[in-house]
Amino acid sequence: MAKKAPIPASQRNSLRTHRQIFTLNDEENKALNRYVAKYNVQNKSKFIRETLMKAIIHRFEEDHPTLF
Repeated sequence: MAKKAPIPASQRNSLRTHRQIFTLNDEENKALNRYVAKYNVQNKSKFIRETLMKAIIHRFEEDHPTLF
């Protein structure tokens, strides 16, 4: 099965133009690096982004308004 050619950044629908920077303390950084090494995470920023968005979406789903 042939790999698809990557879509150039200029043609993507969801360009990431908003930079978010956060800091970790020593213990948090050590835990993150240990997880990345243990589970062979290839792209740390993608992992953090997906994990964060999963938590946000899960919270939104829990807090949806109800009629009763």
